[in-house]
Amino acid sequence: MRFSFALSALGLTSQVPLQPSLPESSTMTTAQKSFQFVEGPDVFTPKDLVELGRTGAGVANQAGDFVLIPYSKFSFEEKKNHKNIYVAPLESSVQPFKLPLTEGGEAFWLNGRTLAYVLESEQKTLEIFALDLLYEPATNESVGVLSSKPPVLLGTFPTTSASNFRYSTDGYLVFSDSVYPDGNLTTVKEQDEAWENRGNTALVYDHTYERHWDHWVGPKTQSLFSVRLVQDPDHKWTFGSEFVNLLAGTEHSSPVEPFGGTDDFDVSKQSVIYTTLDPAFKDERAWHTKQNVYIVGITGGKPRELTSGSQGATHNPVLNHVGDKAAWLELDEDGYESDRAKIVIYDLKKNVRFTLTQKWDRSPGSLVFSKEGEFIYFTAGDHAKVKVFVLPIPSTPEKSTTDPQLSPKYLSPVPIVKDSASSGLQSLPYGRILISKSSFTSPNDVYLVKGLDALQTQITQSDESVKFSGEVEQVTNFTASDLEGKNLSKGEEFWFKGADDIDVQGWILKPKGWKKGETKAFPVVLLIHGGPQGAWEDQWSTRWNPNVFAQQGYFTVAINPTGSTSFGQAFTDAIAGDWGGKPFVDLQKGWKYILESYPEIDSDRAVAAGASWGGYAINWIQGHPEYNFGFKALVCHDGVFDSSYNGFSTEELFFFNHDWRGRPWDKDSEQVLRKFNPVNFVHKWGTPQLVIHGSKDYRLPETDGIGAFHALQQLHIPSRLVIFPNENHWVLNHGNSLKWHYEVFRWFDQFVGKKD
Repeated sequence: MRFSFALSALGLTSQVPLQPSLPESSTMTTAQKSFQFVEGPDVFTPKDLVELGRTGAGVANQAGDFVLIPYSKFSFEEKKNHKNIYVAPLESSVQPFKLPLTEGGEAFWLNGRTLAYVLESEQKTLEIFALDLLYEPATNESVGVLSSKPPVLLGTFPTTSASNFRYSTDGYLVFSDSVYPDGNLTTVKEQDEAWENRGNTALVYDHTYERHWDHWVGPKTQSLFSVRLVQDPDHKWTFGSEFVNLLAGTEHSSPVEPFGGTDDFDVSKQSVIYTTLDPAFKDERAWHTKQNVYIVGITGGKPRELTSGSQGATHNPVLNHVGDKAAWLELDEDGYESDRAKIVIYDLKKNVRFTLTQKWDRSPGSLVFSKEGEFIYFTAGDHAKVKVFVLPIPSTPEKSTTDPQLSPKYLSPVPIVKDSASSGLQSLPYGRILISKSSFTSPNDVYLVKGLDALQTQITQSDESVKFSGEVEQVTNFTASDLEGKNLSKGEEFWFKGADDIDVQGWILKPKGWKKGETKAFPVVLLIHGGPQGAWEDQWSTRWNPNVFAQQGYFTVAINPTGSTSFGQAFTDAIAGDWGGKPFVDLQKGWKYILESYPEIDSDRAVAAGASWGGYAINWIQGHPEYNFGFKALVCHDGVFDSSYNGFSTEELFFFNHDWRGRPWDKDSEQVLRKFNPVNFVHKWGTPQLVIHGSKDYRLPETDGIGAFHALQQLHIPSRLVIFPNENHWVLNHGNSLKWHYEVFRWFDQFVGKKD
């Protein structure tokens, strides 16, 4: 049995794993109380998912011959998440080398053989170390060896919260930190103590955000700083003592909360480019998404705006290697986070900006200049895969324009990596890029893409379409041994005609023990994604992993209905004002297609689960039995119960205002709410439902989950409420994740599991 960790170590009994003591109810059957996961050496269980190692994005050094890789692995036995950093050569068989450092912290490259490491000490100070690598290449007589010298302490930071480090080869370290309104990094510790000892716990607000994602907003904001970090001719590193606030006096805040990081700014030798919420909306941040892009000297000065002023959100600003061109992703519409992202190029010498992908109906997710600066590489979702593309950069037009006249070679991005889900782009010398890639069958690993010089030459010399013929080599394989023999499903695509006769895509993952022709042998689960502007893509997930459902014996169906991303902007936009409309035509037609195509499915043992918008979908399906899905049990995670209430209670008000056609009291919004609010159809509810919610979910407050549970209870519908007091919109704690899986599969098993 694979699921063999000691329950007693968690203070729990083996009879009811991870189940708190609750009063007996009429819905708690003997089968339910004795539920266990499907286990075995060939089964990938929920515990395996939680304990499986997690690889961060690889970061190569300037020379492009070594890569730095964060890697974490949780152990239930030790009750600890081990966080380590590895270094691996990019074009060698030498095994990754674990750095001899205390677990945790952040690392980044200083030069080709030296990296920096930042870690909080036992004395509660943030220290920075330098670590020199030692490398002996393999020979005919010996294998290669990678090691390091002992770390050397360079100095300390004024706080323990500095993060998101980027090093300029001109000798400056740029990083982010949280500061009070005076912007002074050296007074933060003193002001922290004064804030904690203020004599009360009141939080007072005169404008939004009052809370964001999972925290109440305090008096500090994020800012960018630079500090001198240089190596002298004797190879000794010197860490400066003057920390320059690059955003001082601007009312700018970067990285943009709650998720901003190093992808919100970039550095060249002399400059820092960054994105920030438009300061004109500093008192109205909850209902605006407009962000501006600025550039500032690496030692400070007055930032210069590069955006036009008429854009919506901006993301991923980058500078080319020589620092004379910038690029970023830009959305047109303020107040809409899922508008089509377009690549904007800014010529810093000519002060001219132009949109490169105005006519391309996909949304790039990240981008980077080629090393020579003549091409731009980017990721983008396309038909439920996150691919890597490249475009040449045309000559700068005479004046700024959002729709330049371009020849065909500049209009059709060339796909390079077409499968799975790519991220973490980095351009390297000699026609290479570094990426991280995951799929349904494997978490992230680092890959090296080679042969791009030849592709770039082809693109330059031809106006005809070209194809990439280089290599995509896997550099790391951290989880191969743990996944060996599990036979995870690669996922199979299916297409059908949905609402308005539009082609709609979905995935199936066949259950463990699948046998074609074995009629009505397998229960089936429909997974409904959140967003709603999101998608089930061929990538790994540590939270909603379709293979875990398939390995527990369920024929697993994941449909990308109207509103999903990666199928064109019109398809994504079509859900706005129509949450309960076309998406459910798609789901019904897709469900019918699946049941008719796979007689092995037992439609009498059908269940469904969804989170966020998917949770809304579960509550909506509850109130519409005429859809005839035939589900015997439902799971709603952090879902919308009362859409009107959500329009008042959610922290990012722009989302509701866009998708529901206005504020809750506006005429257009009122009409949509009357039509598509799940709370209006509670009287039709009748399917057993598990409700799960996080108390720190400020996107969809926990009262939505509690409200749904109260309705179910008063209607005497079998129901259960699971609250995670310390979780946000996601379940991130490792123990909570296992508990989540236990409750979900236990609930399904109660209603569609095979009885002895």
